[in-house]
Amino acid sequence: MSVFCEVPQAAPVAVFKLTQDFNNDPFLKKVNLGVGAYRTDEGQPWVLPVVKKVEKIIVHDDRLNHEYLPILGLPEFRSAASKIALGDDSPAILENRVGAVQCLGGTGALKMGAEFLRRFYNGNNNTKTPVYVSAPTWENHNAVFANAGFEDVRPYKYWDAEKRGLDLAGFLGDLESCPEHSIFVLHACAHNPTGTDPTQEQWELIAEVMMRRKLFVFFDSAYQGFASGSLEKDAWAVRYFVSMGFEMFCAQSFSKNFGLYNERVGNLTVVARDADNLKRVLSQMEKIVRTTWSNPPAQGARIVATTLNSPELFIEWKDNVKTMADRVLLMREQLKAKLQALGTPGTWDHITEQIGMFSFTGLNPKQVEYMVKEKHIYLMASGRINMCGLTTKNIDYVAESIHEAVTTVQ
Repeated sequence: MSVFCEVPQAAPVAVFKLTQDFNNDPFLKKVNLGVGAYRTDEGQPWVLPVVKKVEKIIVHDDRLNHEYLPILGLPEFRSAASKIALGDDSPAILENRVGAVQCLGGTGALKMGAEFLRRFYNGNNNTKTPVYVSAPTWENHNAVFANAGFEDVRPYKYWDAEKRGLDLAGFLGDLESCPEHSIFVLHACAHNPTGTDPTQEQWELIAEVMMRRKLFVFFDSAYQGFASGSLEKDAWAVRYFVSMGFEMFCAQSFSKNFGLYNERVGNLTVVARDADNLKRVLSQMEKIVRTTWSNPPAQGARIVATTLNSPELFIEWKDNVKTMADRVLLMREQLKAKLQALGTPGTWDHITEQIGMFSFTGLNPKQVEYMVKEKHIYLMASGRINMCGLTTKNIDYVAESIHEAVTTVQ
């Protein structure tokens, strides 16, 4: 008898593939606005020019080999990644209380942080410690923390559907009423899936309450530079919390801003109270890594490290990232303008007020169903779209279809 016969089959994982097919037949028009990656105006994946250049450098570097990296990862990658999150002049870095773990993408960084917190946060086994994620959030947040052993993963108020913006009062209310020492997962910028971020003034209010209530800050930074085109602007919240004296984690992903989706390049930046505390944290992180993936892959980390540590390549990379961010911002502006020109009922300011790859359109489930079945425009049931799925060729069709859905389906 098989020992695996009682194992339930997992639910299928949704995988979106770009299926834009604007054949000559208008009835075959298809637009995929559900894909979770950057696309060019031609609807194609983009390998950053700086990445191509660095890959050639690596290939011709005879000093490199395929020996194991240190358990915590490539040192020059870890330090460079933490510096772009916190800033070169970060007091925490200068005080030697910042360390990092190279991880398998942003998900791996979240997983490493979650595993550590469940075991050691606040000196306890934390299976009962509440972990708060935004409502809504990236669906994997709930699963990662539950899988790490947290039994109490809760939502905190974030999205105001009526205003199509941030529910600040609800957010602050949940911060005030939650148990002390709760863990909060915060999106550093380009909130997924809503595209709605707090302003700097709102972040200051959030930080004040979190400090006073002794709450743990766990930032998820998946889009630095990719959101606004500015590394500094997109890291403002993270750097502000560090300046306020928080001990915290920051999970970083280089999938979007380097286009390294399949290289799984991530980093968990640890900001500790002091150098001794950091040393203890990293020693435990080594043990967790050893039993999880044992040793991280080198190629993606080398690409990022080479780029970030070369002044010339760093400038070129920032220009590449701005190219992507600017295209997304342009699609936002054009979609809003076209909807307003069509006289589409409702306000559409939220499209340009939101930021990053994703936008909560405000379409209800029936309108989404109409878009999918009648117009063959594929988007999430929540009404979330990926702005990168819009192109100069399909944006008129998408705007006209949204107008049709809003005016004919209630």
